[in-house]
Amino acid sequence: MSAAARPTRGAVAPARALAARVLERVETDAAFADLALEAEITRQRVGARDVGLATELVYGTLRWQRYLDWILAPHSRRPLDTLDARVRVLLRMTAYQIVFLTRVPAFAAVNDAVTLARAGARGAAEYTNAVLRAFTRRGAREREPAPPRDALDALATRCSFPTWLAARWVERYGERDATALMRAMNERPPLTVRANTLRVSREALAARLAAEDRVATRPTTWTPEGLVAERAAGAPGQWRAFVDGACAVQDESSMLVARLLEARPGETVIDACAAPGTKTTHLAQLMDNRGRIVALDPQPARLHRVSAAAARLGVSIVQTIEGTVQELVSSYAPRADAVLVDAPCTNLGVLRRNPEVKWRRRPEDIANSAARQSEILGAAATLVKAGGRLVYATCSPEPEENEAIIAAFLRAQPAWRLDAPADFPLPLDADGYLRTRPDRHGMDGFTAVRLRRA
Repeated sequence: MSAAARPTRGAVAPARALAARVLERVETDAAFADLALEAEITRQRVGARDVGLATELVYGTLRWQRYLDWILAPHSRRPLDTLDARVRVLLRMTAYQIVFLTRVPAFAAVNDAVTLARAGARGAAEYTNAVLRAFTRRGAREREPAPPRDALDALATRCSFPTWLAARWVERYGERDATALMRAMNERPPLTVRANTLRVSREALAARLAAEDRVATRPTTWTPEGLVAERAAGAPGQWRAFVDGACAVQDESSMLVARLLEARPGETVIDACAAPGTKTTHLAQLMDNRGRIVALDPQPARLHRVSAAAARLGVSIVQTIEGTVQELVSSYAPRADAVLVDAPCTNLGVLRRNPEVKWRRRPEDIANSAARQSEILGAAATLVKAGGRLVYATCSPEPEENEAIIAAFLRAQPAWRLDAPADFPLPLDADGYLRTRPDRHGMDGFTAVRLRRA
């Protein structure tokens, strides 16, 4: 037995143990990776370096899941989807380290996987050891087996995407752009923060982060309040500047959506789908904390996150209301200057951050989302006063969830029109839409458009 495959009974690296638990929860309980990881980190109180490695293992394994299954399959006597869930996630996680994290010693990754497998079903450790031993004998050029015969299946496998989604994007963007988009969706997303300019300038925040928590940053490209962390230690929630409300974690694309509404001091604004409050508090910041923001969400726990974010950031103009925008229509006169509809969607534009989503979504989910989005938009529009503005946005690139929704709404509502701003930090597309993509802008994939009521 080679040193790379020899199992030991020593202590397992905390990061691998933590990542394996999270991946198993995602696999067996349909847990969301970010929430499961946060819960495990809080429960275990692990160090910053272990948090960093565990995060990389969880998200990297989920992003490349289909590709990892493909290259592991020749070494397993049984199909991977028939294996015990613990064995399956350990095989994937270890293959990810061997293939993508070249600085991680293969023997350490294999040994820890075998040790962790011992807590599973009878024979799990032996099977894990046998598969990984065979896998590690393969060099980089030998790892990929014959690709699927179907060209789309082959592309989706190499890019680690469901075939149905790869097919949609190839049809819409062409193979070259679709491949670039899928590859970008598998990259590590940037950690971007928004300076809370109610308390601190972007420059002062950058200096604080560097001095207090050794966080090196650079300014965002299109938004004047954003910073991208180029080097960071520990989780953002532990940074002193975050704890005392000097900043919020927010991707630049999300900041652009809030800016598209052009909320002004003294206005009344409704955030129709407010939780967790990131855009809500950004709107308050853009309004200089003057005016009124009504934040809606039907789930009390999620609505509490809006209130907590506002309190931490020193925002006092947010009024939270439990319920949906459809329920608010019957009791709220149409007197809002502006409404933001950041509609629930398939989340297909943020797969870098939520990679488990691509393995759970089905083609029919897009149509189901669209039906709900149309209902929300129709209700939200009734709350806007004459001359008021409405921004409709999703973190999805799919036309059924965006352009089709707006086209149908405008056909049914002659009092409304597209209202693209004459000047915007990131140039809008010719049809007036804001569309961001990770392969083109380094940001999450958002689609947004502004409307105005006559």
